[in-house]
Amino acid sequence: MDEREILTWQTYGTAIRELAQTVADSGFRPDIVLGIARGGLIPAGSVAYALDCKNLFTMNVEFYTGVGTTRDEPTLLPPFLDLAELDDLSVLVVDDVADSGKTLELVARICWEHAGDVRSAVIFEKPRSVIKPDYVWRKTDRWINFPWSSEAVITPRTGVVDA
Repeated sequence: MDEREILTWQTYGTAIRELAQTVADSGFRPDIVLGIARGGLIPAGSVAYALDCKNLFTMNVEFYTGVGTTRDEPTLLPPFLDLAELDDLSVLVVDDVADSGKTLELVARICWEHAGDVRSAVIFEKPRSVIKPDYVWRKTDRWINFPWSSEAVITPRTGVVDA
C-alpha cells in the first residue's frame, strides 16, 4: 500500500470545484479569500475564481522545514498583511492541508481579531489537526503529494548562458 496521497492536476481541478461548491452551498459569501503561503496560494486563487471573489490576500507562514519536520510553532513572515483591511469583512482562509492545524489556527485567530466572520477551507484534513476546518474536500492520515510541490526544484542547466 502506498503511504502517500497523490493529488494530480486533474483531480485537483475536481477537488477545488467540489470544495468551492461546499462553501457556496453553505451560504457563506466571503468578501476576501486569504491564502496561506506557500501551499495555500494555488488553492486560494482557484477557490477565489470559483466563488467569483476578486479580493485575494495572502499571509506567509513558515512551519514545515521538510517532510515531517517542523518548527516548534508556525511563524509569520513578511510582507505582513494590513489587518485593518479585514475590518468587519467575511474572510475565507484557504490552505492546502490542515495537518497539525497549527498554521490554520494561527491565521484564523489573527483574522478573528478584525474580521466580522472567518471560515476556513482546505483540500485535505488530517485527524490530528488541532482545528477543524469549516470546509474540507477529503480527510486522510497519509503524507500528501501535491502537484505543485512534488517535482524536483528547477535549477539552471549547466552550460546555459544568460541572455
